[in-house]
Amino acid sequence: MAISIEPIGKNFGGTVTGVDCRQPLSPETVAAIEAGMDRYAVLVYRGQELTDAEQLAFTLHFGQIEQKGRGSGKGNIHFRTAEEKRSLTPGIGDFSNLDDTGKPLAQNSRAHHFKLAERLWHSDSSFRPIPAKYSLLSGRAVPSWGGNTEFADMRAAYDALDDRTKGEVEDLVCHHSQIYSREAVGFGQMDAAEREGFKPVRQRLVRTHPVTGRKSLFLSAHAGLIEGWSIPESRMFLRDLVEFATQPQFVYSHQWQLHDLVVWDNRATTHRGRRFDPSEPRDVRQTRLAGDAATIEQVD
Repeated sequence: MAISIEPIGKNFGGTVTGVDCRQPLSPETVAAIEAGMDRYAVLVYRGQELTDAEQLAFTLHFGQIEQKGRGSGKGNIHFRTAEEKRSLTPGIGDFSNLDDTGKPLAQNSRAHHFKLAERLWHSDSSFRPIPAKYSLLSGRAVPSWGGNTEFADMRAAYDALDDRTKGEVEDLVCHHSQIYSREAVGFGQMDAAEREGFKPVRQRLVRTHPVTGRKSLFLSAHAGLIEGWSIPESRMFLRDLVEFATQPQFVYSHQWQLHDLVVWDNRATTHRGRRFDPSEPRDVRQTRLAGDAATIEQVD
């Protein structure tokens, strides 16, 4: 069966058929998927009952796994304790709400509180000097209610800006850190070592896609300061931009089905998770591809 991509969003997002993500892909199929990513920015593969090893193998068709480094902090992902940490295959990110026994994280736990900021609009790894390329999220268990993932097309949002605002944002540089996104939801209890691990990095507010050449807004809850601006002015301006860029005409909301694999291009989108019943298991596992280059070095 030949690969086919059908649009699912208003102006972006597509559903892929004709691909078994558990099997090796031909160079022609990889090229078709990459072209689909460049066009749609978000691709959905239904019915992909993947193991961790299969998810990793599929991911590696499109680049190298991002390595944890500066801007990640130290210790377990999302501040999980040793008892909360699950033993997953190296390269697989645990974005579930489950502990090592398979039970949902306690709602008073540090890990649960840290993860609440995933409901803010963000771009994966914008807090690292070289932000991520693709993120791939596999739904191994989904809650009965809620838990959608929403994506906003930052290319279309940039195109829709008025000329005055385009001129205003063109050369702005923002500081990104998980400190900013976590403090936005009231999670501020980090010690000196943790804050050093989350030291802000510089990112351009307008970025250019390395393949398509399209410009987009680089918006994320991790952005907390615009260079040369005061903090209040920075945050109000960024909030205004996020409000503009996440209007319904720019958004696709993905309603998860069991064994969905959803892939998005962080260089063209921002996203957020939505509420679900925290007493129900939500087992979603992520692979993340290393980015191309630092946006701050980008030449238009």
